[in-house]
Amino acid sequence: MTTFYAFVILLGVLVTIHEFGHFIAARSVGIRVERFSVGVPPRLFSITSIDGGFLINIFFFKLINGKIKWHPIISKTIKKENRIGSSTEYVIALLPLGGYVKMAGMIDESMDTNINYKNDEFQSKTLFQKIWVLSAGVIMNTLLAVIVFSLLGFYNGTPKTNDEPIVFELQENMPAEKAGMLPGDRIISINSEGISTWSDMTKIIHSNPNNLLSFRIKRGVDILDFDIKTSEYAVPSKSAIDTIGIIGIAPEVYYEDISFIKALSNGVSQTISSFGLIIYSLQMLGSGAASISDLGGPIMIAQLAGQTAEAGITPFLTFMALLSVNLAFLNILPIPGLDGGHIFIHLIEAILRRPLKIKTRIVIQQIGMALLLMLMVTVIMQDITRLFN
Repeated sequence: MTTFYAFVILLGVLVTIHEFGHFIAARSVGIRVERFSVGVPPRLFSITSIDGGFLINIFFFKLINGKIKWHPIISKTIKKENRIGSSTEYVIALLPLGGYVKMAGMIDESMDTNINYKNDEFQSKTLFQKIWVLSAGVIMNTLLAVIVFSLLGFYNGTPKTNDEPIVFELQENMPAEKAGMLPGDRIISINSEGISTWSDMTKIIHSNPNNLLSFRIKRGVDILDFDIKTSEYAVPSKSAIDTIGIIGIAPEVYYEDISFIKALSNGVSQTISSFGLIIYSLQMLGSGAASISDLGGPIMIAQLAGQTAEAGITPFLTFMALLSVNLAFLNILPIPGLDGGHIFIHLIEAILRRPLKIKTRIVIQQIGMALLLMLMVTVIMQDITRLFN
């Protein structure tokens, strides 16, 4: 159940933040928001802002004219005199796999073509206002990552590594543990080459994957010798994937307190680095160094959410920040159906100095949704394959 709850909380926060960005941006330029939904249909619970109060609906299966339909089973109006409603429906939907903001006069995933070019409709706004509204979700996800990284850095401090060649931790079922190394062992030499720092040691180990190395260590007053064959580990490099040697040991890591300004600076740097890692991953896909099978979908996200939640609040929030960056990057891509695709279409219209025909926009939207659906099916199939393997 930890995995389920962690997954729902994770997606709930990320989607709500993203859609809230669109919502406040739309309201800031006078666009009427028809629906703000967390989750995807069918609706479970809704509050609609109406003149004179609020309309509350709870949805479930209901028998209507001999047919079972998903319909409001409880409707209640909360009255508030002299209140002017916005007509916006705020929804919590059944499936926690997304969300959306339905703006008046915008052709989106709903394929609503009811556009009258009124002052409170999306299509009546300037190009700058449209781009602001469409990019606001990406901006909010990026800000969330910066805030989370910054708060974690301020709370935990900045990590520092002890550079002495002393084993602090051993990884289970790895060569060092199997050979009999223990925490506290000081590595004196490798292949008769003297070791004075952790960095010296890692250079030798990393450059010898799947090789037998002779270690001399100091344990208390005793000097011991170990012959350890390194394992191999794949790491990204500038051009492709490099294979390095590892034996499964880790140095001591401690944390130093930092100021909030420094934590904020680190948060910005970590967010930028996360975007860079995504771009690098795409380059690896393009060069063939990585494959589609390395991609993860909802199942992998749920698994990682559960694992990080069980590991503690810091790993879970770190994963949330990383996923928020991924969501921001994905949505800004110029693919029809995504925020970046909408922005791209409006830029094309600005260059042409005329709006595209509604039929053309619908076709583009349908093509984009089809591509996204194909990608989603692909990554879900990869997830399922990993589960059974």
